[in-house]
Amino acid sequence: MLRRADALRLHSYLDGHDAWRQLINTPDELLEIDRKTRAKMGAKRRAALDRTVCAGARTGFQYRYEGLRVPDDPCGQDANDPLSEFARLMASPTMLTALRRITGQDEIAFADGHATAYGPGDFLTGHDDDVPGKHRLAAYVFGLTRIWRPEWGGILLFHEPEGAIVSGHVPCFNTLDLFSVPQRHSVSMVTESAPVRRFAVTGWLHGADLSK
Repeated sequence: MLRRADALRLHSYLDGHDAWRQLINTPDELLEIDRKTRAKMGAKRRAALDRTVCAGARTGFQYRYEGLRVPDDPCGQDANDPLSEFARLMASPTMLTALRRITGQDEIAFADGHATAYGPGDFLTGHDDDVPGKHRLAAYVFGLTRIWRPEWGGILLFHEPEGAIVSGHVPCFNTLDLFSVPQRHSVSMVTESAPVRRFAVTGWLHGADLSK
């Protein structure tokens, strides 16, 4: 999708960034834990948090991975970082026209997203991205994982209504996966043997400009 040099630049930016936050869905709130806070957590707190994560994954919607937001003003003159550049590309008239043609969704008005990084123990349980009021028509995953083996996990899985796996996409580099909303999917847990993180920029194509 990108020129290889640009994809490598975006990957390097994500790999070297220090503002990642661990995102965890808990019964009470969405936790966003920066790396400094996580480093200061004691063993008991970490163990309790792990138990909460596992408990949530047994019966409901749960996830644990690191997220990096697109800067607040990705279209600003000072937003020259690769993630802002990618956000501008996804929001450009040329790209939106192409996405409407590919998806068959003429109502697509804008795209949003954030960077994600999955390391050992990170996962995302089954869900369909259909959130009332968000007007999500499709989802995208722009892969930025340079090396990966299927047995390391981190696979984007698509589910039948009964829960059986229909297909799975192994993390790749400089690839764009698009799928309609609602579509039940998940990301399998990354194993301890994975030597690198699973990087991607993920987001949605919306049918109405909710920012206005």
